[in-house]
Amino acid sequence: MLVGLTYDLKDEYLAQGFDAELVSECDSPVTINALEKTLRDLGYETERVGNLQSLVQALAQGKRWDVVFNIAEGLFGLLRESQIPALLDGYRIPYVFSDSFVLAVCLHKGMAKDVVAKAGVPTAPWQVVSQWEQTRSLGLGFPLFLKPVAGGTGIGISKNSKVSNQTELETTCRRLLAQYGQPVLVEPFLSGREFTVGIVGTGDAAQSVGVMEIVVDHARDGGIYSYASKQEYETCTRYEKPSVEVAGQCERVALGAWNALGCRDGGRVDLKMDGNGQVQFLEVNPLAGLHPIDSDLPILCRMHGLDYTGLLSRIMESATKRLGLCMS
Repeated sequence: MLVGLTYDLKDEYLAQGFDAELVSECDSPVTINALEKTLRDLGYETERVGNLQSLVQALAQGKRWDVVFNIAEGLFGLLRESQIPALLDGYRIPYVFSDSFVLAVCLHKGMAKDVVAKAGVPTAPWQVVSQWEQTRSLGLGFPLFLKPVAGGTGIGISKNSKVSNQTELETTCRRLLAQYGQPVLVEPFLSGREFTVGIVGTGDAAQSVGVMEIVVDHARDGGIYSYASKQEYETCTRYEKPSVEVAGQCERVALGAWNALGCRDGGRVDLKMDGNGQVQFLEVNPLAGLHPIDSDLPILCRMHGLDYTGLLSRIMESATKRLGLCMS
């Protein structure tokens, strides 16, 4: 079975002069090398395709693959994660992970929360602000937490994301709107513990592969899992395995959100407890990072006894079964 690999390589964009924060979700050669080697070890043939522009050129040349392993995040627009899957849909080429529509909904944190809340999965109230003047009538009590509605890897999140009064709210909202050119998600600041849950599978076959608690040193951005703390996680962040009871509560919320949104094959769901110890949905990562050492999904899998090869094997098993593909 020939597997095409689509991805955005960070070094290529940095060489073109792109801002480091803008391309922080893109991948390193370490990730692509690890993916390719592991897939080959699992018995698949692979072909590196690259980013959206490279895929367009390859398709125009008549190239095709039995399935595409897509981890491309894209750079621009609220549909950036959907661009390659939508193109593959048009060519009727199957791919691993969630479809173009699901990726679009999940990238917009407000829309994702709307779907999840309507499915009865606990999530804190929120508002999406596209103009700073809207902050004057939110109907949400302080303290609040602000972040770009379609950011990832902690982009736009810092100690200033937590605001305690109207002046701070307006100042932070103005800055985020101007700097990132997209609406801002505003929600109550949840003061409890933070978790991420790894999910493998689709629909009724979806399962947790582990729950990991994230504890950030308070000296780094006030203990917030921010863009800076994610970049320097080795010095300011520790990861812990929660109790069975807490993990069970996290898994129920995570799987509820995963299936409500229609996510497929593998990814992560981020959660946080409120002041009463109740787990709340934050966001879902249907294209979770797959750096073998530094990404949260492989880290939590190792914590729970699942190595990188085992993780990719289960992801591919989900995709090939879902697509009706057979090894050949």
